[in-house]
Amino acid sequence: MTEASLIAFIVAAALLTVTPGLDTALVLRTAGVEGARRAALAGLGICLGCLAWGAIVALGLGVLLQASELAYTMLRWAGAAYLLYLGVKLIRSNREGLVEPGAEARGASGGAWFWRGLLTNLLNPKVGIFYVSFLPQFIPAGANVPASTILLAAIHAGLGLAWFAALILATRPIAEALRKPKTVRLLDRLTGGLFLLFGVRLALVRD
Repeated sequence: MTEASLIAFIVAAALLTVTPGLDTALVLRTAGVEGARRAALAGLGICLGCLAWGAIVALGLGVLLQASELAYTMLRWAGAAYLLYLGVKLIRSNREGLVEPGAEARGASGGAWFWRGLLTNLLNPKVGIFYVSFLPQFIPAGANVPASTILLAAIHAGLGLAWFAALILATRPIAEALRKPKTVRLLDRLTGGLFLLFGVRLALVRD
């Protein structure tokens, strides 16, 4: 990898990372309603999903996904179903606030937020197709393609972690306001609606 290629990728990946989307919405909502720890776990799951997709593409399986209509469709429908499930669950939520006081400190069910972030990423085949088409643009001729692919995916994941950390820190000064019952319900419904929108788009749109 050349220095110019790395710089170009970091700039492009940073712009993509901060572009508002499903990942940003998930982390922001979790930080505001569930607390910083669970938001960090969700962000970690998302970023590990990026690393997993990088490894998949490096092994050549991403090309198979791109070429196989059946494999793509199955993963697309699984991802859409999961997003629709999360969306409906958030919209139908009747909680008046956070879980019981002190639960976050004890780490109750913290792993659920990690898996939510990971599955949201892994069940979206568009991430894999994006990596197949995007990453090779920054790999110079003659470079070790698998190693370079994983390196770029790791950089993307690192940028994601930094962005999610910034989002979580940004919610801290207004944490109390975000945890008021009316605000919690509003955030749940807005985020749930966004999940439903992405789920429908993933189910219906091929490209």
